[in-house]
Amino acid sequence: MSKINIFSLGGLNENGKNMYVVEVDKDIFVFDAGLKYDHDRTLGIDYIIPNVDYLVKNQKRIKGVFITHGHESNLGAVPDLLEKIPNISIYGTKLTLSLLKQNFKDGKEYTKNLKEIRPHSKISFGKNFIFPIQVTHSIPDAVCYVLYTKDGAIVYTGDFVFDHTMMGPYHTDIGKLAYVGKQGVLCLLCESLYAERRGHTSPNNRVSSFIREVLSKNPNRIIATVFPAHFYRIQEIFNEVSKTHRKIVIMGKGLQTTILSAIHQGYLQIDKQVIGDLTNLNDKNAVVLISDEKEKPFANLERIIKGFDKFIKLNETDTIFITEPAYEGIEKRLALVMDEIAMLGVNAVSLSSKKHLLHHASREDLMLMLNLMQPKYFFPVKGEYRQQYANATIAEELGMPKENILLKQNGDVVTFINGELDTTKNNHIETDEVLIDGNSSGDIGDLVLKDREMLGENGIVIISCTLAKETKEILAGPEILTRGFIYVKEHQDVLDETKKIALEVISQNISKTENRVDYTKIKNEVRELLGKYYYKMTESKPMIITVIQEI
Repeated sequence: MSKINIFSLGGLNENGKNMYVVEVDKDIFVFDAGLKYDHDRTLGIDYIIPNVDYLVKNQKRIKGVFITHGHESNLGAVPDLLEKIPNISIYGTKLTLSLLKQNFKDGKEYTKNLKEIRPHSKISFGKNFIFPIQVTHSIPDAVCYVLYTKDGAIVYTGDFVFDHTMMGPYHTDIGKLAYVGKQGVLCLLCESLYAERRGHTSPNNRVSSFIREVLSKNPNRIIATVFPAHFYRIQEIFNEVSKTHRKIVIMGKGLQTTILSAIHQGYLQIDKQVIGDLTNLNDKNAVVLISDEKEKPFANLERIIKGFDKFIKLNETDTIFITEPAYEGIEKRLALVMDEIAMLGVNAVSLSSKKHLLHHASREDLMLMLNLMQPKYFFPVKGEYRQQYANATIAEELGMPKENILLKQNGDVVTFINGELDTTKNNHIETDEVLIDGNSSGDIGDLVLKDREMLGENGIVIISCTLAKETKEILAGPEILTRGFIYVKEHQDVLDETKKIALEVISQNISKTENRVDYTKIKNEVRELLGKYYYKMTESKPMIITVIQEI
């Protein structure tokens, strides 16, 4: 009897944090290990990754982690995964592994863990094998993975679009996709991000004509924001600028490294004579490229707008060009940035998210993939639940039985026994989010976030008091220190009452006969009484910390 389990540790009902697990009998294959950024809720958190406790527990069974392409949502969790499972093998194409190395912390390279693959070259794992197929995305060397088992193929598309104009390392090998479909696909895991959009994504993913228009209508200096990992957009910008007499100045060490390395490896076809340096920064017709990181959207641009950038000072003749359409989660941020630019009297141009699309599959692209694969079962992945549902609807419209369409949440296990869906079990793997702050790979946790939220909204009050070590008499205090709570000069009465309450509580909990002080009781009572008093007076609940010391 053969048994296949498929489930997600991240990537369902969310954008990012993609990690999909396929268990074929005792072997485990992991597809993608990504992160996500959540700019609104996670105070002080740099990024979020999936909880991989299940993989740690079963690490001896893991054959490898197979990365589809070099975007953070697909490979960003690999460094943290390697910290927990040092012996795990990471498979990816040349460019994918090159970008992954830039993410390693403290100079670690994990050279032994990285296994370079080539599209259309089989990777054997006993009776099962993996076959990567090149697909079209905004970054070269993107692949989908076909896991061949004796019960049929498991296909994970990764991110893709059908665009016949994108050649070379961007080209989709439709012939090989069709061949896989003819051999028999047990289950297709397919992205859902644009499932609600009608038509094909192409040609709305290409913006060369728009870039050409921006260059012709704005003869003075242009400051353009780019995502470093969206190579195709960078290529389009260089292609259009090379047709003019302009120079491109690349700002930022990270962006320079990415672009120059891609040129060296042949992934960007760029005439280096187009690239200028800092001496060209203030040229009237310069095009300045700055990176727009997803971790902190528009952070570099905002630094320029506020006048804090060491090299770039805005002029009213400048044009700021946002070269990517706004994705979900940053529309509000983009609107605020555009307002700030307008207040400076500087021209700004941005791509419309309605007219211009990222390199993801829309409805007709998804239909084509389904027709090529002809899967027995369909598992929509990668996207919010409404997008997964829209993807499922597409499969149903193409005639797939509803019971063969698998709409799941993170941790829900789909089981196949001898190639047939097992509906008798509803197994679930415990999943969670791990919140990463800075370079720490430890989960920050909800309690820490709650403290940060409280500090941000209500401030802090610190009460300090000094006692004599021998007699337990109060030598100094209680002193009151507040930050972010009240304006001290206008609320002296609140501070006076705070001192009075704190003094009463401290005095009541000092036993001079036993020469003992109940510090825990003091802290609890001060927090309780002052908390009620502050809420009554200000409707705020600041964090209250009591510090008692003896000398």
